[in-house]
Amino acid sequence: MHSGIYRFADIDVEIVSLFETVHRMCADYATDSKPTIRIVTTAPDIAEEAVVSVKSNQRNGLPSTRFPDDYLETLAVYRKLATALLNNNVLLFHGSAVAVDGWAYLFTAKSGTGKSTHTALWREMLGGRALMVNDDKPLIRITPEGKAVVYGTPWDGKHHLSKNSAFPLKAICWLTRAKENTVEEIAPAEICETLVSQTFMPQAPQSVVKMLDLVNRLSNAVRLYKMGCNTQLEAAELAYKTMNR
Repeated sequence: MHSGIYRFADIDVEIVSLFETVHRMCADYATDSKPTIRIVTTAPDIAEEAVVSVKSNQRNGLPSTRFPDDYLETLAVYRKLATALLNNNVLLFHGSAVAVDGWAYLFTAKSGTGKSTHTALWREMLGGRALMVNDDKPLIRITPEGKAVVYGTPWDGKHHLSKNSAFPLKAICWLTRAKENTVEEIAPAEICETLVSQTFMPQAPQSVVKMLDLVNRLSNAVRLYKMGCNTQLEAAELAYKTMNR
């Protein structure tokens, strides 16, 4: 067994695993603090992740590849972590988060739409002012004051773009592909269901209730937008100009 203590979204977590891989992955988040959450993975957890991965590939028309056990364990750890963090007012969210001048902007969409492409345009446009927080699965904490803070995590997608950082979240934008670039601010009621679809879905009913409450609080904590965009630099220019208010 391998163990280590790490800080995610300002919460100290002990991870006990069968393989060392997850600890190498989380090395930048290591801490000496006393953990408040303990995550333990087992062989059945890994086997369950294998089944989930195969089903996911089948739904997306991909080959039913059996991933290595150490990689599957990293997914099992994050699934357990996401469930445990709900009680600390933290959500796992599917999106690409970029920070500019101390504020984070989060882009979400169906897989393959172009979230990473869009945030890459922001980095091209803004250079060193733009910092990639996380390109796939950031964490979002809702503070007691009702504000939202987005955090980097080592679960950061195929491009491995992330940083151990935290920024107040200014806006969330739902992206769709389009030939012409358009963006508009929308009300929470227009996007709440979409936010739920992009959030980790726990299994226990009480955890689902907590998740739904946090999504509702998130939708009221930040500005919300929907955008049709292409892959030209003008898309990033329009998004930044509109959302940076």
